Amino acid sequence: MRQKKIELPREIHTGPGVIKKVGDICKNLRFKGKATIVTGPKTIKIAGKKVAESLKDKNFDVNIIKVKKATKDVVEKVKNKLEGTSIALGVGGGKVIDVVKMASKYANVHFISVPTAATHDGIASPRASIKNDKGSVSLPAHAPIAVIADTDIIRKAPYRFLAAGCGDVISNYTAVLDWKLAHRLLYERYSESSAALSLMSAKMVIKSADSIKKGLEESARIVVKALISSGIAMSIAGSSRPASGSEHKFSHALDIVAPKPALHGEQCGVGTIMMMYLHGKDWKFIRDTLKKINAPTNAYELGIDPEYIIEALTMAHKIRKERYTILGDRGLTRAAAKRLAEVTGVI
Repeated sequence: MRQKKIELPREIHTGPGVIKKVGDICKNLRFKGKATIVTGPKTIKIAGKKVAESLKDKNFDVNIIKVKKATKDVVEKVKNKLEGTSIALGVGGGKVIDVVKMASKYANVHFISVPTAATHDGIASPRASIKNDKGSVSLPAHAPIAVIADTDIIRKAPYRFLAAGCGDVISNYTAVLDWKLAHRLLYERYSESSAALSLMSAKMVIKSADSIKKGLEESARIVVKALISSGIAMSIAGSSRPASGSEHKFSHALDIVAPKPALHGEQCGVGTIMMMYLHGKDWKFIRDTLKKINAPTNAYELGIDPEYIIEALTMAHKIRKERYTILGDRGLTRAAAKRLAEVTGVI
């Protein structure tokens, strides 16, 4: 039988004010000595300093690194600064956490994910999205040894971030459909348990769509739980398959062609509407759910010119060619892409 390793977070801490417990959590996990915080210019004020204070209270020697981008060069610089570090902590949004994932992997250091916003399921997954000359590439990394998500901090982040996180989780619907298709046509390895957890995460958000509102701690808690579950589904699968399919290809294509792309989760949500249509499923249900959450459902709300939507649709199949989806090997013609976007109301 084929051997398989599943890497999951050892501990998950969520709730209002939990960021004050970072020092205790690190100490209980038997870390000591030097702790390196990787954060952003804005998130250092929002949460980075609080994490530093908590660690210092428990006698950690704290080093802080500020990053702005998730690129290969930045990952290398952070890796070089992790020498002698007992634990690395990614305090911030997706870019910060992705940088820490890769840098800690290369430096052979455990890391803790401390998200300040619930924008996508990377907060607990063993994958990192790093930019290169051709756009973003999804790379294998390690799952965080712990996730510390302070829902009081997350609820205070711009609501747009939370809505984007909802879009990213809801996109699991088409990701799983694409995965099943690849399994049937190409006999790609498929995990029933991983797919079930992925869909459960999406249903968790959809079931609560009416109650996900701006500034509510409960809303932040619901979305964080769904994002973490989605990340764990990827750990079980050993890839991002259960949470990344044709809708993610569309989003990555938009990142390349659009002068000013929207948030990743926002684009994935809109992509899910169109890919559900291609699969012959209830795309209107996805659209209406996103509307309830006040997430974008069309090009206008994304702030992207319709021409770039069409262009992204026609080239999306070229993104991650090894990953088979409903877009097939040849993709959509311009006429088919235009009709798809028009029929679903995206343009």
